[in-house]
Amino acid sequence: MNPTDIRAALHARRSVRGFLDTAVPQQTVEAILADAARSPSASNTQPWRVYACTGEVRRQLSEELLALHHAGGGGHQEEYVYYPAAWRDPYLARRRTLGKTLYGLLDIARGDTAGMARQYGRNYAFFGAPVGLFFTIERDQAQAAWLDLGMFLQAVMLAALGHGLATCAQQAFARYHRVIRARLGIPDGEIVVCGMSVGYPDPREPANRLRTGREPVAQFAHFAGWADGG
Repeated sequence: MNPTDIRAALHARRSVRGFLDTAVPQQTVEAILADAARSPSASNTQPWRVYACTGEVRRQLSEELLALHHAGGGGHQEEYVYYPAAWRDPYLARRRTLGKTLYGLLDIARGDTAGMARQYGRNYAFFGAPVGLFFTIERDQAQAAWLDLGMFLQAVMLAALGHGLATCAQQAFARYHRVIRARLGIPDGEIVVCGMSVGYPDPREPANRLRTGREPVAQFAHFAGWADGG
């Protein structure tokens, strides 16, 4: 195992918002999930569930979700609180920086709510990706399962990279959990947490030129016990 490759993968992973329509075999998706299943979980409970779709199933689901989005959402809501009730810095500033950069690449001007809505709607077209993954946990699980799922999601994204594919994790799908549940046969006892688009990145997509920054370690980490600070 080459430590350099591990570090390179962590730095190479990014959210891709434009994919080629090149098909991805089921065996490849299975291999990605098998790799990701090595992710840690509390007492090895492995609480994650995955529903994968492609082809006609993915197309029909996308059409239904896009129709709802363009019609104003139809009263659909996610089953859990995702964002804070009120934003504050530094999180608000980081969010605004991301939005400004992304919309700038897409030539969507500030205040162009229609353009922003169209771009957001691309979530429901899987940004053109041929494969959609949906992640659930069972309703009777506690916070440990949510933490475990988060680690599993990162593992899926890195495993996909190892198979030559790109990803975009999308909480936007959670709003339409009832539609997704019906289309993919997800039991009522499971919460649809998020989705993920998987495929080959489109080098012509302007949004794929987005590069997000990260805060330096000194801004978020605290160290104790090192006498010399080194």
